[in-house]
Amino acid sequence: MPVTVLLVDDEPLVRAGLRAVLEAQPDIEVVGEAADGAAVIPLVRQLRPDVVAMDVRMPLLDGIEATRAVLRTVDDPPKILVITTFENDEYVYEALRAGADGFLLKRARPAEIVHAVRLVAEGESLLFPASVRQLAAEYGNGDGTRAARAVMERAQLTERETEVLRLMARGLSNAEIAARLVVGTETVKSHVSAVLAKLGARDRTQAVIAAYESGFVAPG
Repeated sequence: MPVTVLLVDDEPLVRAGLRAVLEAQPDIEVVGEAADGAAVIPLVRQLRPDVVAMDVRMPLLDGIEATRAVLRTVDDPPKILVITTFENDEYVYEALRAGADGFLLKRARPAEIVHAVRLVAEGESLLFPASVRQLAAEYGNGDGTRAARAVMERAQLTERETEVLRLMARGLSNAEIAARLVVGTETVKSHVSAVLAKLGARDRTQAVIAAYESGFVAPG
């Protein structure tokens, strides 16, 4: 089955460019488009995309609020990939904190766009870990820090779960973590699932954000 994608951007040229790049791939299908975040929820419910590629800045409802709305109101929500002009953007970090699974630069090369969609859909690796680390270092010292520390303290991760979370934060995939720890991939998947459950995190991106904001993992 192909990865299905909903494109959300107020610039028609951006949507057309993304559609052209993605639909050139046999395993990706663009199932719809929207010009603003306000249209996302009904389209997600109608089309059930695997991934929503969504502009972070839009006139009526931006990508941050649209992400929150989707995750709050849609059962079994899609993965959300926010699209941005600038990599080091507080809006991007806020979108990640709101629950987005990763971000993509508008100037990205076609191969990078395709890779980002596939990686977010699979959910077994962190997209652009160095950039996430940089964003956390610059914007991760706000109101969420105390809450993140409380969550991390309550989680009481085991020693092995701690190792797995640190390797997740470095961007390693499940297979790479398995090789590093000399265990099976299924074992790593079980540890990742346990980490997410204990942290109350939707996915590994949210777990890594919590790890950075709590100081459990240093973003520098």
